[in-house]
Amino acid sequence: MTDETTTGGAFYADGNRVDRYLRHRHDAVRSPNLTMEQPAFLAAVGDCDGLDIVELGCGDGSWATIAVASRCRSYLGIDVSAPMLERARLRLAATHGTFQQAAIEHVQRPAESVDLVVSRMALHYVADLDGVVQNVHGWLRPGGRAIITVVHPVITCHDTTGDGPRQSWVVDGYFEPGPRGRTWFDEPVVWHHRTIEQYVTAVRVAGFDLTSLSECAPVAHLFAGDRDEVARRRRVPLFLLLEGTAN
Repeated sequence: MTDETTTGGAFYADGNRVDRYLRHRHDAVRSPNLTMEQPAFLAAVGDCDGLDIVELGCGDGSWATIAVASRCRSYLGIDVSAPMLERARLRLAATHGTFQQAAIEHVQRPAESVDLVVSRMALHYVADLDGVVQNVHGWLRPGGRAIITVVHPVITCHDTTGDGPRQSWVVDGYFEPGPRGRTWFDEPVVWHHRTIEQYVTAVRVAGFDLTSLSECAPVAHLFAGDRDEVARRRRVPLFLLLEGTAN
């Protein structure tokens, strides 16, 4: 069971906590988001020119700036966190990007109105993955795409805490899906664990053709010559990316 104090929305409702998280996420070599997840995500997205885009869990709008600069026709970013949206609106103030505060599970969009739906590092906070993926399929025009990244299941299945950079990882209870309490930036939070098979099944059952799956291997040249950190990041996957095409 989860309560309202351990949801992703509650965690990111605190502006100071959001700032601490963003300093980590944008911290060059120290951020696996920049050296692993982001390169895989950008390669999957490709050209945004002329696309109508919805981003679920848009955070501080860091990818929104790229989408708008790539001449997307429209961009709507959705996040439940008011502090995140405040930062995103400042980033995109002089553009045609728009934002909405809402929980991902409650978002409604017109049928066949969108070309691309993306969600980066948000859906492991969501209990009803099947419902969200089915909704997304309904929003997409035929041939439209959905691209999601989440914390890799080998990480969500077990929480190992310690001081300094982690050097070992425990996989435990992998085939038992459900909410997992963990410590995230020294605070309690709940991530929803699913196996890779369950993510793939959710995409296919919703009506998508699974067109890409990546475990976001580290990109060596982004580590500024830190070979030890490259080697550490090659030991275990941290992220999972799935791309589906609506048929």
